[in-house]
Amino acid sequence: MAKEFRLPDIGEGLTEAEIVRWHIPVGGEVAIDQTVVEVETDKAVVEIPSPFGGVVLAHGGAEGEIVAVGNILLVVGEPGEQWPSPAGGEAAPIVGTISSEAVDLTVPTTQPSSTSGGRPLALPVVRKLARDLGVDLEAVAGSGPGRRITRDDVMAAAGTPEVAAQEPVPTPAKSVPDAGRKPMSKLRRTIAANMSKSWAEIPHVTTFDHVDAGRLLEVRTALSRRHGSVSIDAMIAAAVVPALAEFPSFNAALDGDDLVIHDSVDLGVAVDTPDGLLVAVLRDAGSRSVLELSAEIRRLAEGAKERKLAPTELTGQTFTISNIGAVGGGLGTPIVPYGTVGILSVGRAVDTPVARNGAIEIAPMMPLSLSYDHRVIDGGEGRRFMALVLENLAEPALFLT
Repeated sequence: MAKEFRLPDIGEGLTEAEIVRWHIPVGGEVAIDQTVVEVETDKAVVEIPSPFGGVVLAHGGAEGEIVAVGNILLVVGEPGEQWPSPAGGEAAPIVGTISSEAVDLTVPTTQPSSTSGGRPLALPVVRKLARDLGVDLEAVAGSGPGRRITRDDVMAAAGTPEVAAQEPVPTPAKSVPDAGRKPMSKLRRTIAANMSKSWAEIPHVTTFDHVDAGRLLEVRTALSRRHGSVSIDAMIAAAVVPALAEFPSFNAALDGDDLVIHDSVDLGVAVDTPDGLLVAVLRDAGSRSVLELSAEIRRLAEGAKERKLAPTELTGQTFTISNIGAVGGGLGTPIVPYGTVGILSVGRAVDTPVARNGAIEIAPMMPLSLSYDHRVIDGGEGRRFMALVLENLAEPALFLT
């Protein structure tokens, strides 16, 4: 008997995922717990195993299509079995989180039409395409499995004189050839949405400064010589943790009219990946040594670049550090991640002339940019927090003890 597997909620608040790659084609055999598909959520690419063994009878969407949580992702059955069954019988119990908006893809008793009273069968991405093109799905005959309406059905309907007369689709003016146009990836769309929300709702303030990183770099070199490579990100994280303990309002979240102070420091570490910026979360940073911080940051960075981190490792930071110096950056205006109140951006240390005791010296000056939510933190507290971070970075002994 055919078994339907619906997309479960594999992350906090997941509503949909994009199909990246099918590992098993329709007609192929799959074993229980064998990876059958890769899907991309807001931030992670996740491999999903099949809960059933047998023959893949149907996919819930093609590569590049969006599947909503609760909608069919996969159908598995016996060799030679058809799906939907010719008799239109009920499918076996489904697996995963069922959404009240899930689309029933079993065979309808009658062809969907504007008078049948049933909802036309189509995936969410196809429904969106129909809305964009002004196509009435109730007037479209589906050619997919179970008479489901496909993208090609909608495109064909959009080209008919009847549909064009009802809802003409204007052709946008183009000043450049289409060769330079491409859709944004799922991750890039998520980044854009998060940045827009943060910038629109959080009143940002950014304060800037520089610190002599000579001692910091010397200590890092000494530790690396004894223990293996120690990342500069770990040194920065270790310097920030005491400041967050001294000024807990930076390690907090705004919930309506309440400020929620977090018990632990879960540092977000910005990672530059080929697919875009990801923030990996270093849990309980306050309980880790510099060497432990370095090892964990290295693991998280490698996992982020390979898109192998779990969704729980990409959400829930309480404060964020962004080392833009790794890509040659200096001062900037980092955007506070939504759900937090602060982010520290650290630039590349550059040999710079510095006036000391009436003389000019050359020192490796490291630029820092601290952005925070002005609803929570005033300028005075922002400067005091920055001063403590600068003091720690200038003399690592203060945070290594």
